[in-house]
Amino acid sequence: MINTKLKKNDLVKILTGKDKGKTGRVLVLDRAKGRVIVEGCNMKKKTVRPKSSQEKGGIIEIEGPLDVSNVMLIDGKGDTTRIGYRFEKDAKVRFAKKSGEVI
Repeated sequence: MINTKLKKNDLVKILTGKDKGKTGRVLVLDRAKGRVIVEGCNMKKKTVRPKSSQEKGGIIEIEGPLDVSNVMLIDGKGDTTRIGYRFEKDAKVRFAKKSGEVI
């Protein structure tokens, strides 16, 4: 179980690998394995069999998982930043450590 402050639908930037520099939204966050699936990044080809006689099989492209350490959150200003927590008005909120603004 990995401890990360990322959440689903966060805008992230890829830091390493073949898609370095690309940005996208987090579609799936697997905390048990420490993996994320980012929209439009780390595309893999998968062969699909037809489920019925009317459907066609073929090769489709799907997003593959990335390690959580290889992505970083993008704040409202477009910069990559780390995430912190603080309490404001009896509510726990996430904030961007670089700019200090609430996410």
